[in-house]
Amino acid sequence: MEQGIKKQSALAVETISLSKIYNGKAAVSHLDMKVQEGAIYGFIGRNGAGKSTTLKMLCGLARPTEGEIRLFGKSADTPISARRMGCLIESAGLYPHMTARQNAVMKAKCIGLTDPEAVDRVLEATGMNNTGKKKAKLFSMGMRQRLGIALALLGNPDLLVLDEPINGLDPESVREIRQLIQRLNEAGKTFIISSHILGELSKLSTHYGIIKDGNLVEQITREELEQKCVDYFQIEVDDVNRTLPLITENMPGIQTEVCDNATIRLYGLKEASGLNQLLIKSGIQVYSAGFHHMDLEDYFLARMDGIRHEENGNSLAKKCQ
Repeated sequence: MEQGIKKQSALAVETISLSKIYNGKAAVSHLDMKVQEGAIYGFIGRNGAGKSTTLKMLCGLARPTEGEIRLFGKSADTPISARRMGCLIESAGLYPHMTARQNAVMKAKCIGLTDPEAVDRVLEATGMNNTGKKKAKLFSMGMRQRLGIALALLGNPDLLVLDEPINGLDPESVREIRQLIQRLNEAGKTFIISSHILGELSKLSTHYGIIKDGNLVEQITREELEQKCVDYFQIEVDDVNRTLPLITENMPGIQTEVCDNATIRLYGLKEASGLNQLLIKSGIQVYSAGFHHMDLEDYFLARMDGIRHEENGNSLAKKCQ
């Protein structure tokens, strides 16, 4: 299901009913992904949701069972389309006994790149041009990831697909990778990035795609996400079943969300004194109460599961975490 992304510019990536079946089970099912040119598309999902399988199909490392992939408006099967994409999937695949430059020269030869300055350009762009004779086996995890991105940049692709590029990195390396991606994006590169570190992904992404059990649950822009991630007031009480009708009857316009048998979130509440008076007067015991702000992680978890959500007594599907 596609929501949220409007046609504002040309598409760097479009998948049409993309599916991959392993041993009779759909790892990816009829995926319709749309990635705008110039976007940083954060691809989010739990382990086993189909993220890596999708990215491997985009990069030509796995063949779709059915469906179509289009890159910059053309079939991904054409050599011209393939040359416009660089990939870093799972690990950089470095030769451990080679230097950064030797690894880059080897990759350049493998893809038929003859420009001798191309290697220097990607090493400089990723900050890997001053590693000298140091072998790749001695590189830190952050250095290996930056070199992996350098190899993906060979050939000057317009689209970069990065699978968990900051996984296992220390905070300083994470910052370096983030700044590198931002610089490349400002220079016109489009990105698709998967990551479990949602707080970090939220600092980068202009668009998001959420995948669950091989299905694309939602596509949403950063601006739309910010509108949905509103402030809320959360209370923990002794009796949700008594508290919920009190709120919906006495506080019209307040949106309520039941998290569990003790916790309720209220949206649209500006100040809490009236609510506190109502609950005290009604004999409801309040264990905790306070204002909070939903972030990307909260929103992602809410889209993964469903629980009753009531607005003026109408039940909807939603869950808070």
